[in-house]
Amino acid sequence: MPVVITNCSNNYGPYQFPEKLIPVVIQSLLARKAVPVYGDGLNVRDWLYVRDHAEALWTVLQRGILGETYNIGGHNEWANIRIVELICDLVDEMQPQLGGNSRGLITFVKDRPGHDRRYAVDAAKIQNELGWTPAHKFEQGIRETVRWYIDNQAWVSEVLKQ
Repeated sequence: MPVVITNCSNNYGPYQFPEKLIPVVIQSLLARKAVPVYGDGLNVRDWLYVRDHAEALWTVLQRGILGETYNIGGHNEWANIRIVELICDLVDEMQPQLGGNSRGLITFVKDRPGHDRRYAVDAAKIQNELGWTPAHKFEQGIRETVRWYIDNQAWVSEVLKQ
């Protein structure tokens, strides 16, 4: 069977289901509720903007070698607490009517059992063999994502009803 396999790092961006870290943080801040952060917040993830992931998949479909496996990474490793703080700052900037001081809503909660300290993939192969690299740095993609969630609260509400 002619196949190529891809593995990716954590995705984020518009339309991400609201139970995931980034949408949870945004929604909590908009509602002025406590923002839960597991453990000490120093768990690290490599983040891949969803549009970059789609481009990488297209690249693999067009130029990948049958039978090969490609890791798709964002080259954006961030500790969870740094992501939460950045989102707090973006919400304060984009929604000043909420009163600011979003970082004051951060609440550390008990870590999940078996929670990995770091998730990341080595994406050198896709870069070296197929010439693909992500177009979005995390700071750019997260800004677009926060804006999207602020502007699309009707979608979030509808998804949460289901």
